[in-house]
Amino acid sequence: MEIQQLLGEYECAIDQKGRMRMPSGLVNQLGEDAQKLSFIVNRGFEKCLMLYPKPVWDKITTEINQLNTYNKKNREFIRYFYRGAQEVTMDAADRILISKRLLEYADINKDVILSAYNDRIEIWAQEGYDDLMAEEPTDFSDLAEEVLGKINGNKA
Repeated sequence: MEIQQLLGEYECAIDQKGRMRMPSGLVNQLGEDAQKLSFIVNRGFEKCLMLYPKPVWDKITTEINQLNTYNKKNREFIRYFYRGAQEVTMDAADRILISKRLLEYADINKDVILSAYNDRIEIWAQEGYDDLMAEEPTDFSDLAEEVLGKINGNKA
């Protein structure tokens, strides 16, 4: 199954059991087989959680599994990357269940923001996301030039 470009920011809530209802706009982007799709949720690079559709996770982990485990830095990365990862599926009400440990890692209590981009979804505590967005670069143009200006074909 090929995952198309995912887009959008969505406000959601985590219930007392750790369940989060996937927004219908996001479910629609996942396609007609969204109910059958499984996801992997794990720790993000910042203080958030990452939600990967299983085919995306498989692609990423294929690369990670090729790392030389005799190299200490590789082992550290592999441990951290996989730490807490769990497979989840949507129930009939489009909810996923997130473990307490993962919610604690991301300081998520109730209100969350889902930030969908490319083929993955970040899950942020609303306060953490708002803080991150408040640190927006003063000149986004300079950041774009620095990040994208070196890509072949761009004339930045």
